[in-house]
Amino acid sequence: MTDQPTIPGAPPVPEAPTRKPGMPVGRTLVWLGIAGASAALTFFILRASMRAQPPGDETTERIQALIDEANRLIKTLDEKKPD
Repeated sequence: MTDQPTIPGAPPVPEAPTRKPGMPVGRTLVWLGIAGASAALTFFILRASMRAQPPGDETTERIQALIDEANRLIKTLDEKKPD
């Protein structure tokens, strides 16, 4: 007999489903896998971003200097242009 009173003619109350004992372990392993993958991805991203940058080559620096000089000359010409 159960602790709950029964009503005559009422359908019986279904039993609560039983849980499988392996389910919490499976979920835990899935979450640990997700956490591990996230940690590994974070590690590799940080490692790549903190790696020392190679020194710039002379050609690139020279080209940038020429571009800057040309921009200064254009600005000077624009300032001297009569309105």
